[in-house]
Amino acid sequence: MTNGTIGFNMSLSAFILAAGLGERLRPITDSIPKPLLPLIGKPVLQSVLEKISVLQMGKIGMNLHHKKEAVERWVKQSPYENSVTLFPEDTILGTGGALKNAETFLQGSTFLVHNADIVSDIDLGNLIDSHLSSGNLATLAVHNYPEFNKLEVNDSGLLTGCISCRKWTEGGWRPAAFTGIAVYQPEFLQFLPAGISSVVDAWFNAIAAGYKIGTFDVTGCSWNDIGTPVSYARTVINELRRNGETVFIHPSVKGCSGIEMNGYLVIEKDNSIPKGISLINCIVLPEANIKKQGRDDGDPQCFLTLFWGGRKDTPPSPPLAKGGTGGLSFENCILGPGFRIDLNESKMLGADAEEDDRILIGVGGSDRQYFRMQRDSRAVIFMQCSKDDPDFERHIEYSRFFQKYSVPVPNLIEAAFQSKTAVFEDLGDISLYSWLKCPRKDVEVETIYRRVLDILVSIHSEATAHIAECPLLESRLFDYAYLRWETDYFAENFLQRVCKIPVDVISKLSDEFHRLATTVNSFRKTIIHRDFQSQNIMVTTGFIPRVLDYQGARMAPPAYDVVSILWDPYYRLNEVLRVQLVDYYTHKMKERSVSFSKNEFVNTVLPCRLQRHMQALGAYSFLSHPKGKQFFLKHIHLHLHA
Repeated sequence: MTNGTIGFNMSLSAFILAAGLGERLRPITDSIPKPLLPLIGKPVLQSVLEKISVLQMGKIGMNLHHKKEAVERWVKQSPYENSVTLFPEDTILGTGGALKNAETFLQGSTFLVHNADIVSDIDLGNLIDSHLSSGNLATLAVHNYPEFNKLEVNDSGLLTGCISCRKWTEGGWRPAAFTGIAVYQPEFLQFLPAGISSVVDAWFNAIAAGYKIGTFDVTGCSWNDIGTPVSYARTVINELRRNGETVFIHPSVKGCSGIEMNGYLVIEKDNSIPKGISLINCIVLPEANIKKQGRDDGDPQCFLTLFWGGRKDTPPSPPLAKGGTGGLSFENCILGPGFRIDLNESKMLGADAEEDDRILIGVGGSDRQYFRMQRDSRAVIFMQCSKDDPDFERHIEYSRFFQKYSVPVPNLIEAAFQSKTAVFEDLGDISLYSWLKCPRKDVEVETIYRRVLDILVSIHSEATAHIAECPLLESRLFDYAYLRWETDYFAENFLQRVCKIPVDVISKLSDEFHRLATTVNSFRKTIIHRDFQSQNIMVTTGFIPRVLDYQGARMAPPAYDVVSILWDPYYRLNEVLRVQLVDYYTHKMKERSVSFSKNEFVNTVLPCRLQRHMQALGAYSFLSHPKGKQFFLKHIHLHLHA
């Protein structure tokens, strides 16, 4: 090897930096080491290992220091027990010292280094390929991230300086931030001294010796570090959004059925939340153990109780719940064993706040944008539609019509037809789908579903009786042509795109689709919501359901709505309860409409189920493939078994 020249080989290994103290995360890291912080049910370290393992590394090393026994215990109990070599550090050695300490392990092969506190969708395979073809001694994954832009990179993508350490060189450069992910040749290890050191110093020592430290620009990739409480919270919420969720409840949580929820909510393992608690934009860490306790004056307060190693201590701190005397509301915070960390809502939810303090909300399949904003000291929802949105006028007119006949849609505050914007009452963030993620007693589930069916009864009876007052809706028929459009949509998006069934095979189903459409079109029609599933039912204060996304309402057989909610893939009801709820619906409809026939209705259920299932499968396939919303794929399997 000559000065500034390196020899490449195809052997690969990896090293995870996991020894940090996590000082900026305290008090969280007083009980949980940073690599084991949970991210929607699994440690961040597991996410990193899963990502690295698909690259089929020859070997993986990892350093340990802070709470190293806990990290070591997790590794030994994980699927990675036999593939990860641990390097405990009695004294923390820094980013450079950790690699030098593992020199014998790393030498002889190209190696990837990944910080244990980084969550990203950076393509590590592309990073490695770029490095192997570059001639660089090291290749750093960098991006334009103003908050962390500390590096200087020239037009050729080579590292030239460090803004924070004032090591400039002449010539043009641009700022960049290091992602905590890099690929190195083993020759890099010679620039690391024994003992404590920083890898940054070694970069510049290598440059001074004539080697190239290159960069791989990943600007635009999703990237989060968990170095502070707010960045950790933002990472958790981003993961929820990526999965198309607003709520995560760990399967081990024993009780949360009596709580009020709103915003984003994560309750990690080994928790039981007492009744009467309100959680809004909260992350509840493992074993936070929120307990309701009484005071001498009889007023309830809420404390976090420590449960460490069998020891129970109540911290001598003021009440941890907001809301004044007796208030039991936790909002915009992280709750852990014996502590609460309050956060700024807009920072916690990410950089989605607009100049007028609007916060982008919503994770569904629509192209419309919904923002939460403050008006006259109350939260409202601002809806922005595209200029050519065909549903805007219907949305406004249907809102007024449904409000008149007590269908619980959000109150329309104002609408601007020219700009295609409207302001609605804020119904919160918790859909029936999210509400059901809490362990619920059977009686609670039945009660909420009866209330939901009461909404349908109101739409199918009283609102339908006055349909002449809403010509836009009266003329919008769910007829044979539309039913065939749904089955064609199913065939194109599910059978062809997802199942890869040839077109000539699919065409043989045409007669079956024709018979189904003819049958369903022959049934008596009422107003239907058309997408009456648990994502479109909001659970408001007092566990009162309200309904959204009704702009697609049509005149069609009422069973289409009933099967949409009772055979909903988002939440699978047991068959006994389904039968009871169908009976409840038919009984209520008979009370409200003398022309309603239970026998006639029951005969419409199966054909409407087939039609609805195909529509939903087509929609999930379309949203996950052409639209790129991959989280809808998980609902396809559930729907096939509904």
